[in-house]
Amino acid sequence: MSFIPDASAQQPATIGGGSPFDLIIMIGVFFLIIYFIIIRPQNKRTKKQKEMIDALSVGDEVVTNGGVLGKIKNINESFIVLEIDKNTCLTVQKQAVSSLMPKGTFKT
Repeated sequence: MSFIPDASAQQPATIGGGSPFDLIIMIGVFFLIIYFIIIRPQNKRTKKQKEMIDALSVGDEVVTNGGVLGKIKNINESFIVLEIDKNTCLTVQKQAVSSLMPKGTFKT
């Protein structure tokens, strides 16, 4: 008589006993979470930045991505001319504008 039970008498362990629909639902929930945490806020920021760039006009005071503060003197289709000091102008791409400053920030 053996005190050790036979291994063949034991039931094998099952792995992943759920239905395949559970996996599909979990993947869908994961993508929804990613959408609301990452993708949607980025799209909102991009849309807001584009609206700000489209609304630029001569005389606005802006800061570029490089940190240059200036007043808009001329606007072309793709570029703007910034006056950064008396008789000193700088031409930059419209997309380089990071923020619009309140009037009076830039004193020449």
